Amino acid sequence: MKRAVFPGSFHPITRGHLNILERSVPLFDEIILGIGVNSAKTSMFTLEQRMEWLSEVARAFPTVRVVSFEGLTADFCRSVEAGWLIRGVR
Repeated sequence: MKRAVFPGSFHPITRGHLNILERSVPLFDEIILGIGVNSAKTSMFTLEQRMEWLSEVARAFPTVRVVSFEGLTADFCRSVEAGWLIRGVR
């Protein structure tokens, strides 16, 4: 199974995030939108709000699920057995 993680803080989710997600869906069997939580930072939006927004977006894509995580992205990828990482270029 080709599983990828698309990590980010997603506060808020943007059209750029959505564009990357739309282009990535055909490439993988499953995509995990990983909302990174950093307790040392103050977020503009709560984790619950971000989870809700991303869950709404993910409904359009049956192979996408939304998960929050703390710690290193690499550790999270290993824990969900993802072999790919999706990132945009700024």
